[in-house]
Amino acid sequence: MAEEEDETGFEDDVEDGGNGGDGGHGKRKRLFSKELRCMMYGFGDDQNPYTESVDILEDLVIEFITEMTHKAMSIGRQGRVQVEDIVFLIRKDPRKFARVKDLLTMNEELKRARKAFDEANYGS
Repeated sequence: MAEEEDETGFEDDVEDGGNGGDGGHGKRKRLFSKELRCMMYGFGDDQNPYTESVDILEDLVIEFITEMTHKAMSIGRQGRVQVEDIVFLIRKDPRKFARVKDLLTMNEELKRARKAFDEANYGS
């Protein structure tokens, strides 16, 4: 769908100095472009989506992460973001809450599996 583009897009991202503080205008470091392109393709977009579409979506993602981080820093322990703060903020959104619970459960299972694997291989 999009014109011939650089596969990684990384070379163009580094040229601007990586400050990223230009308020969304001009060139800035794109942190999630590759992942967003894959997600867009997985959800039915073209394998090579328009760069503008990816940029808009990335701006939305970064804005969401920034807002959630600021909110999380203002509750709980001031100036620190903890998992409980994020869970508290999304508790009223059933889809996000369920996804976070699944990811936290999976993380605990992976920790237990790694610990069991290390104990089996290296002794206790």
